[in-house]
Amino acid sequence: MIIGIGTDLCDIRRIEQSLERFGDRFINRIYDEYEIKKAMRRPSPAPSFAQSWAAKEACAKALGTGFRLGVFWRDMVVQNLPTGQPYMKLTGGALERLNALTPDGMVSKVDVSQTDEYPMAHAMVIISADPKP
Repeated sequence: MIIGIGTDLCDIRRIEQSLERFGDRFINRIYDEYEIKKAMRRPSPAPSFAQSWAAKEACAKALGTGFRLGVFWRDMVVQNLPTGQPYMKLTGGALERLNALTPDGMVSKVDVSQTDEYPMAHAMVIISADPKP
């Protein structure tokens, strides 16, 4: 069963400007250590940061809250399975909201699809729930 769907576009140039202007202050306010390490391994980290930004925005939309009601940027972290497939790990207020949305007897999952084609990055998040095994 689908609980929520969210999508977002992010202009990579905007992330580049924020990185130039605010540097670590911007990075540490928005991104988790996992996302930072992943982005910094690349010759240009901005596209990776933009994809994560878009995924966080999309997730906040799928949760139905936006960045309100205790849901913060760092509560949603884009991680990857060993296969490379991205997923969203939720903590804090985002996890509380997810738990409130998940029906009894069900287990939830937050899938992410990301892409970029300069100058834009896109992400889609689907929150679903299946019966507990």
